[in-house]
Amino acid sequence: MAKTSVKARSARKPKFSTRATNRCFKCGRGRGFMRDFGLCRICFRELANEGKIPGIKKSSW
Repeated sequence: MAKTSVKARSARKPKFSTRATNRCFKCGRGRGFMRDFGLCRICFRELANEGKIPGIKKSSW
């Protein structure tokens, strides 16, 4: 879990566009971020397993 200050800093518009960071909107994690969903890999997996992301299901073969 990211600190509250880190989440707040990433939510603000940066002075320069290259300073923008992608963070998970649920937990604030910066690594393992998926742009399509706005989630980190951990939160994505949790929500996908619960069936809360439409069109996503666990694969098995």
